[in-house]
Amino acid sequence: MQIEGIFSDTIGVLGKSIDLRAKNQNVIASNVANAETPNYVPKVLAFEEELQGALKKESSGRRPSSVPNPRHIPLRGVGATGSVEYVTGQVVEKPAKTPGRDGNAVEIENEMGRLAENQIMFNASVQLLSKKFEGLRTAIREGK
Repeated sequence: MQIEGIFSDTIGVLGKSIDLRAKNQNVIASNVANAETPNYVPKVLAFEEELQGALKKESSGRRPSSVPNPRHIPLRGVGATGSVEYVTGQVVEKPAKTPGRDGNAVEIENEMGRLAENQIMFNASVQLLSKKFEGLRTAIREGK
């Protein structure tokens, strides 16, 4: 359960983004590793829309569907399936437009581009999270 008021939602979102980017890196690396495997269909981790949906649901203040009674006060992040912490993404197959003669649909150039983009987004999330904690550290030390 999150402690309200001490940490902003940004820290949770950035942490989840880092987790999902690491998972995405594994999926892309698997595609690259199977570039020579006959009949292999590359996979994609789809999580951006799910993450944005969870953010919109949390920011709108909608109660999660798991609240047993409408008069109960929902605890943020506990049992809320629409919560950011429950976003896992979905691994889906994404075949290439032109598979090779052996049925392999991996386009190594596309995968390497996705790998680079994912790494950049991962590094950006880590840097933003680091700056957020640096700001908290400064506030704790009273600017010293």
